[in-house]
Amino acid sequence: MSTMANVEGHAEHVLVTLSGISRDDADTVFNVLHGCYRSDDAYAGLPQHPLEEHPVVWTSTFEVTPTRTEPEPTALTAPITADLQGCPCQVEQIREVLARAFVIEDRGKVPGDQEREVELRLVPREAGLEHG
Repeated sequence: MSTMANVEGHAEHVLVTLSGISRDDADTVFNVLHGCYRSDDAYAGLPQHPLEEHPVVWTSTFEVTPTRTEPEPTALTAPITADLQGCPCQVEQIREVLARAFVIEDRGKVPGDQEREVELRLVPREAGLEHG
């Protein structure tokens, strides 16, 4: 019996882990992804104001299906690290959504046939910098 049966239309899940200092920036990133995909909202119960100058990690799992909306370029107040883990095709879809919404720097990836992990750094846009 093949596990590839009924792959079309099947949603794959991608674990998105954000780390940084600003809860507002984490909310900004997750709000962009929520505009495109459903998620478990696992990060919603974390403290609104983490300890100052201490990095915090927020995690949510997204159900990656074809996007319903096109994200707008969005600003951040400080750099934030995003780790994406899941099926290679769906990880790339989330990476592309983030690249349309934010300025991103690829920090590395761990390739695999069944699962891929990608680390991105999302950085604030500079005044007058066009996304491209």
